[in-house]
Amino acid sequence: MKIAKITAATVTTAALALGLAACSTSETPKAAEPKPEASASGPAYAGKTLTVWRLGDSNPAAAKYMEALNAEFTKVTGAAVKLEWIPWPTVNDKFTAAAAGNGGPDVTEIGNDQVPLWQSQDALSPITALAGAGEQAQIPKNLLGLETIDGEVYALPWGAGSRAVLYRTDWFKELKIEVPKTWDELVAAAKKIKAEKGSDVDGFAFNGGSDANHLLGALAWSEGAEYALKEGDKWVGKTTDPKFAAGFKTYTSLVTDGLSGKSRLTQNTVDIRKRFANNKVGMYLTAGWDLPGIEQDSKGKLKGDKLAFFPLPAKSGGEAPSFFGGNDIAVWGSTQQKELGAEYVKLATSKTWADRYAMEGGLLPIYPDTLAGLASDPAQAPFAAAFAKAKAFPADPNWTEANETKAVFQNAARAVIEGKKDEATALADANKELEEILNQ
Repeated sequence: MKIAKITAATVTTAALALGLAACSTSETPKAAEPKPEASASGPAYAGKTLTVWRLGDSNPAAAKYMEALNAEFTKVTGAAVKLEWIPWPTVNDKFTAAAAGNGGPDVTEIGNDQVPLWQSQDALSPITALAGAGEQAQIPKNLLGLETIDGEVYALPWGAGSRAVLYRTDWFKELKIEVPKTWDELVAAAKKIKAEKGSDVDGFAFNGGSDANHLLGALAWSEGAEYALKEGDKWVGKTTDPKFAAGFKTYTSLVTDGLSGKSRLTQNTVDIRKRFANNKVGMYLTAGWDLPGIEQDSKGKLKGDKLAFFPLPAKSGGEAPSFFGGNDIAVWGSTQQKELGAEYVKLATSKTWADRYAMEGGLLPIYPDTLAGLASDPAQAPFAAAFAKAKAFPADPNWTEANETKAVFQNAARAVIEGKKDEATALADANKELEEILNQ
């Protein structure tokens, strides 16, 4: 079922937390296809200006990349670029207002799991032709699973995201802890950290916040579980399956077994990162993009020489799958410059610029040969290993409501940890709620 269009009357409540915006028009957007090369008389788009939104706060590496990309775009097309950074705390309000018709971009960065949501509101222009031509044809088709809807591609991958365990190498050396290769070894390491560093320290931090399913999902998928599967035209929840229950039990055991404090059941990755930077966390699941924030939050005390990653071990053996995440780039649905926007997406996702975006931004490259080269890089190998088994959440526009707004599984976990429900009841209730949300 298509989500109701956002109107001005619902500006402050309609968009989901950290979601990206839908366009205000009710017309189906026309496909955004590249314009032919400029003629000999000059660049084809001289005098035009393209508004591009990037999400999050700028940092020196990102700013340098965008300056170079935009300079190349101007050189090729003649068009100027107006770049705007949208800080995470204001993304919701900014994009919701834009969706209500109050000034949106021409091109926007977008999380890959957000594409089904905003496509369902006619928010994104199809760019199918870009995905099948030129260098972009080398992008593996499995990276376009969330971006391809009813045969049309609505965004292109810019950089892929997987997660691994970040840990304090100095603490491991001090406490004579070997890098864990099994779940039991991880538990033992976390307990030792907590015992030696203090009761307020999380040996392995429990994530129960807005991005909790990145951790829960990894543990459930490693057992062979799924959140929900499409059967016919309906989603059927699978979280009462014993396989999901096994992963869920491992997830809640981070608190019930004493690896992480019970007083921090709602912390998300940002909260954990700040505690990590202040010597209150020994290990947690995250990605390379947290490193600049840790250095800043620790006032320069925690840098690369004290930090490293290893793949999250699966309790059933081997390495746990990672959330199949990443950042995409898309043409905004209501833009009047679809052709120019498509030219920008084409340049940004070319091999040179997509590789740079990923490698300089703590993400994984989307081009196979570049990704393969990371296997021999000690810093990147854990992410490449996790990404090889990566899984995605249900590709439904309502998943964000279950994941963030209603916090279905976060609430289920808290109910179990706090003794308000047994595991079977909590998962049965969560399964029912998940089905109701996905099948709206």
